[in-house]
Amino acid sequence: MNERGDNDVVRERPKDRTAAEAARREAERFRRLAEEAREVRDHHREALETVRQERERLRETAESARIASEEARMAAEAARTASEDARVATDAARHAVVDAIRATADTLNASLEQMRVVEDMRRTLREIRDVHKLDSN
Repeated sequence: MNERGDNDVVRERPKDRTAAEAARREAERFRRLAEEAREVRDHHREALETVRQERERLRETAESARIASEEARMAAEAARTASEDARVATDAARHAVVDAIRATADTLNASLEQMRVVEDMRRTLREIRDVHKLDSN
């Protein structure tokens, strides 16, 4: 039995060696797969970081655009207010010109009335002179 037991051991050793070699190959294959998975994960992590950074840049760009838009809106509002102020000032100036023209017209009318009075006075004076000339004769 001893011999038979030794033969069984001898026979099992090459089987064990084959199984151990197969297990080592399988372990090496799993190690390579795990390494490849780590590389894929690292690559994926880098891609995600790139996407995150791009989104951050886009967010900053959008914020800059929002600020520029707000500044443009405020400038447009200031321009609208200035335009309205100019319109009010123009309207006031127009009213002042109309008032000045009315005052000038009133002054001209008063001067015309005075000239008519003076002309009437001259006419009356001429008539008085003519009457005196006739009386003297």
